[in-house]
Amino acid sequence: MALRNIVKEGDDILTKRAKEVPEVNEKIKGLLDDMIETMRANDGVGLAAPQVGVLRRVFVVEVNDEVYELINPEILEESGIQTGDEGCLSVPGYIGTVERPAYIKMKGLDRDGNEVLVEGTELLAVALSHEYDHLEGVLFVNKALDLQEIDADDE
Repeated sequence: MALRNIVKEGDDILTKRAKEVPEVNEKIKGLLDDMIETMRANDGVGLAAPQVGVLRRVFVVEVNDEVYELINPEILEESGIQTGDEGCLSVPGYIGTVERPAYIKMKGLDRDGNEVLVEGTELLAVALSHEYDHLEGVLFVNKALDLQEIDADDE
């Protein structure tokens, strides 16, 4: 495993739609491992492959000590609305109020290439939606109802 550099806002890769993963192989498994290590080292809740410079449809999320790894995710269902403050490892120093689904259901592949279903509410729904947006080339600042600069001491 290795820490990867996090791509920051302004890099074109963050505005592009990520490409499907044609095959779950050792390279993808290594990417997942690196992404989890990088997310944790930066106190993140989630991380999408484009955020580490890889334009593939892969993301990881960790909520309540459970790690979710999704390859080629698809949103099957969304309902309700929740509004809350969000930040992003690719947009350091800023938070914004974003509307997200209160419930989300996704399917994708796990690290072994098996189809998995993930359902989430509250923080998990926010994180899944946020990371999925990264795969579509959308940053939270594009959806934020407001944007505030934060001091490093406040984080």
